[in-house]
Amino acid sequence: MAEGVKAGGGLRNVVVGESRISSIDGVRGILAYRGIDIHELAEHSTFEETAFLLHEGTLPSRSALEAFRVELARERSIPREVVEIARLAAGHPMAVLRTAVSALGALDPDAADDGETTSRRKARRLMAQMGTLVALIDRVRNGREPVAPDPALPHAANFLYMLTGSRPGDTAARVMDVALVLHADHEFNASTFAARVAASTLADMHGAVTAALATLKGPLHGGANEAVMRALEEIGSVERAESYVRESLAAKRKLMGFGHAVYKTEDPRATHLRRLSRRLAEEGGDTRWYAISERLEQAVREAKGLYPNVDFFSASVYRVLGIPTDLFTPVFAVSRIAGWTAHVLEQLSNNRLIRPESEYTGPRDVRYVPIDQR
Repeated sequence: MAEGVKAGGGLRNVVVGESRISSIDGVRGILAYRGIDIHELAEHSTFEETAFLLHEGTLPSRSALEAFRVELARERSIPREVVEIARLAAGHPMAVLRTAVSALGALDPDAADDGETTSRRKARRLMAQMGTLVALIDRVRNGREPVAPDPALPHAANFLYMLTGSRPGDTAARVMDVALVLHADHEFNASTFAARVAASTLADMHGAVTAALATLKGPLHGGANEAVMRALEEIGSVERAESYVRESLAAKRKLMGFGHAVYKTEDPRATHLRRLSRRLAEEGGDTRWYAISERLEQAVREAKGLYPNVDFFSASVYRVLGIPTDLFTPVFAVSRIAGWTAHVLEQLSNNRLIRPESEYTGPRDVRYVPIDQR
């Protein structure tokens, strides 16, 4: 390794680049998109407005927001070839989604052009299509026909409509919308950094997003919310929460959905997801998953002093919305596509190949031994 700052494990505390897209203050528990606190966006914004903010750097005017909504609604459809790939593919929905996005890149009408204007158009198109893809993948694997997108519905409501075949109520639509806002970006997390590394090689927009999806698929990144739901199902009742924590700690099993690599206090996104989970439970009359989550949170706080992260309450939110457990991570991508593409565009705007160095720790001065002497 050359002279300079020595990286710790996992690049912890190493600044690898500059960005104007999002910022985190882990000590104070603050997340902001383009300088706007996530609490304000969760209270007042929509996914379309937030995506515009991430891409353009400012909140849109009314007319600009409407034009952006129309553009996203117009681009939601998926080529029939990709529909067939989704029908034929097997395995976890994240694996199918990764393959489908790569196929979209080969079939994109602008595939041969990676200029700045065209890359921006590809980014918008991918944002529009990601929800359609995730809903399509779930429906065809269950033997149901895809539901065509409805251009009259907002992005979050349209996703639930394509997934379930029924137009969601106001509460479900708003909860889904806020969840998308909360997951839209998070600085240089693993999948975003993977997208930027790919983009730095001048890979195309779809290639960079495919790299992000491959990274998100890993259980230490995107799969945590799925693991939380599996834990809630294993616990089964409020009364089992404390014993589950004791047993997990005794067995040295990781308590999924707690703690964070950056936040030293509560993840600010968890604050809103807790509220949304409670609201869905109370209004829908199904309080089981929220009640278990609430007691589990208390038990972990008492035993380990850990705070919930974004994955913890998103699990119960998605379950009550009718989203299958193994679709939780793909739903993450429906939101994070806004941040990924914003970062790719930012990387390309002032690009330099990302090529870190490593510190060699293997043997040195080893002589080659001919094969007949080994």
